[in-house]
Amino acid sequence: MKTTELKNMETLIALAKNRGFIFPGSEIYGGLANTWDYGPLGVELKNNVKREWWKYFVQEDRNSVGMDGGILMNPNVWVASGHVGGFSDPLMDCKSCKTRHRADHLLNDDSLPIEEMEKAILKKKINCPHCGKYDWTAIRQFNLMFKTERGVVDASLNTIYLRPETAQSQFVQFQNLQRSSRLKVPFGVGQVGKAFRNEVTPGNFTFRTIEFEQMEYQYFTQANDSMKDYEMFKSRAMDFYKTRLGLLPDRLRFTDHTNLSHYAKAAVDAEFKFPFGWGEIGGTHHRGTFDLGNHQEFSKKNMEYLDPTSNEKFVPTVIESSHGADRITLAVLANAYYEEQIAEDDTRVVLRFKPSVAPYKVAVLPLQKKGLTEKSDEVFSMLSKHFMTTYDDTASIGKRYRRQDEIGTPFCVTIDYETLEDNCVTIRDRDSMQQRRVKLDNLVAEIAKGLA
Repeated sequence: MKTTELKNMETLIALAKNRGFIFPGSEIYGGLANTWDYGPLGVELKNNVKREWWKYFVQEDRNSVGMDGGILMNPNVWVASGHVGGFSDPLMDCKSCKTRHRADHLLNDDSLPIEEMEKAILKKKINCPHCGKYDWTAIRQFNLMFKTERGVVDASLNTIYLRPETAQSQFVQFQNLQRSSRLKVPFGVGQVGKAFRNEVTPGNFTFRTIEFEQMEYQYFTQANDSMKDYEMFKSRAMDFYKTRLGLLPDRLRFTDHTNLSHYAKAAVDAEFKFPFGWGEIGGTHHRGTFDLGNHQEFSKKNMEYLDPTSNEKFVPTVIESSHGADRITLAVLANAYYEEQIAEDDTRVVLRFKPSVAPYKVAVLPLQKKGLTEKSDEVFSMLSKHFMTTYDDTASIGKRYRRQDEIGTPFCVTIDYETLEDNCVTIRDRDSMQQRRVKLDNLVAEIAKGLA
């Protein structure tokens, strides 16, 4: 049987829309660039990704806790974090096709000042990747933070920001988190939440959006142990992608940052190979004491930790393990897509999701509507108490099997007229397409075993 992997994003985008994974945002009004809505299957897939992340980084680690910080924060938070003064992108427009591009991405170098970027683009004669022409505007800095106003009267309105990252609430709440949880350094804090960036460059589907979810884990540790902890979280990130999400090893790699932030000792991107090329889906960052130290300086509140054993006071060093929920969900989709040639004129599309992240775990399919509806409803009710279950009684059984293959459902359960006599159903496996009869009394256990 000939098997083909995903070749282009257009194929995935079409499947995602047709099968209810992801829809263009505000589509009936012409859309809004870099915005997308998750449909019935997409929300299940993304929620499963987030659940697996939470289990791996928070639930299964006895020295970890979680939190859910607010999107809106005191604007001084973003002054202390450095976002107000330096959170912008160097962008330039192609005059010919009107597309906008990041100058540092065109050069594959983010270490140059704007004047040097313009000289380098001129010297290398870098053409527009969209239309192939060399007709650029000057580079301009675009601030990436969304501003809004708080207040009810124009004269009293104050500028506040939609958060561009979730991490800052983990830093500003450090003392409350440590005190209330009674955790000793080292310990970690996980958070999943929305962030917003005024992205105006091309998005590659859900890879770059103006509204996105981050899964961020901040590990508060001692300086002497920090590089060892940094390497540990690099390893943990890759293990999470492979073992919990099923991403293929040959589509994953690390890329070290060559231009580190002034406060960082080390930083690395975890990248996945999409049809459009390698793209960052997460990162491990040695942030030093920059975040807690700056918030201590700007807020005048103590961010030191008192070691109960040594009585030493110190500002903890932070190792950050950051993961993009939307980008990882897109990677899981792209990773799972296959086309299999069953026969010369028969090709099936199948999403080979790891069962833990598959939107539906099982589909209930009555062979026919007539006389089987009551029993099929009974089976659905039984399974749906344990697994995310779908029900389909339209079209031929063969077409329904293919529908479930195309949305990645690991198992189909078929109810036929024999079921009414022997209380058995047929289980079909997505990957092997093999079928077997199972007693209804054993069905839940058999599905659970297969998913494990």
